[in-house]
Amino acid sequence: MDELAQLNDFRSEVPAQEDLRAEAERLMAGMSAPARPDIRRLGLRAALAGGLAAAVGAAVFLVQSRPAPAPSPPLIRTVAAVEVLSRAAEHAGSHPELRPRPGQFLVYESQSMDTSEEDGEIWLSRSRRTIWLPVEGSAVKGVLREELLAPLPYPGHPLPPAARAEQALVGKPGRPERAADFDDRAEFLRNDYAYVSKLPTDTEGMRRHLYTRVPNDGLQNYEAWNRVGGLLDESYLPAAQRAALFRAAATIPGVVTVKEAQDAAGREGIAAAMVSPNGVREEYVFDRKTYDYLGRRGVVVDAKLADAPVGSVVSSSAQLKVGVVDRPPAVE
Repeated sequence: MDELAQLNDFRSEVPAQEDLRAEAERLMAGMSAPARPDIRRLGLRAALAGGLAAAVGAAVFLVQSRPAPAPSPPLIRTVAAVEVLSRAAEHAGSHPELRPRPGQFLVYESQSMDTSEEDGEIWLSRSRRTIWLPVEGSAVKGVLREELLAPLPYPGHPLPPAARAEQALVGKPGRPERAADFDDRAEFLRNDYAYVSKLPTDTEGMRRHLYTRVPNDGLQNYEAWNRVGGLLDESYLPAAQRAALFRAAATIPGVVTVKEAQDAAGREGIAAAMVSPNGVREEYVFDRKTYDYLGRRGVVVDAKLADAPVGSVVSSSAQLKVGVVDRPPAVE
């Protein structure tokens, strides 16, 4: 089915199109340029468990030089793409709010599948994890417990011998480990509660935040889209900031709607998505009725770029539970 047919089919399920067009016009009105430029960008490398290439839970944050920041992109949105994110914004305050205090920890339970590579071999690593992150400050104070699930072949490739180390650890409960070796993120890339609870609560302000110091490398909109995910996964925004995030995400050029999506736990939903430079459609999945955020999914749309058949799922996550505790378990 081509894109136009998909859009028309989706619209047939969505009420009050006039209201949605008004919402789209409201989102596009008054948007201003991103904040002042810089040349830094964040990259995150998270390690797997047990005697693999890196220890369980070790996360290294790298700040790399990039080209100068880009000018403000044009605002071109479709009604259907605005619909998903606008509905998510409208429902942002539908649940009782968590109100963590300084010194406490937010606890995130999740399941994920990501691409692993070693010695030229590639496969899909899977795990369940619980991470305790401090309400304020560096992730170095966090604690991670991870349990490996059976690895899967990367689509179009056999399961390599390198994946056997993971296979041997399946079913063995992980021990609490330090969540990060160090946290070197720029201030504007922080996602701890103390920081995100002070982010803008209006669409324009949140949009400026997403585009803060993005490099002018042709990928600025995709970078902003990735930053949306950085504020959704293992991060908790108050309802006002969460609503602003979804409305700002709807203004990013290139965002599309995916009618049928699924998170790593198999929960069905609807997604807002953008295609990555690697030929993978990066989706943020929402519950079809409540518009709660469920998780992510990466689906191949360019077989040559992704080195996998079109339609293959090469990454996914599911945010299963978020809570607050006074302290994390002791690191062994």
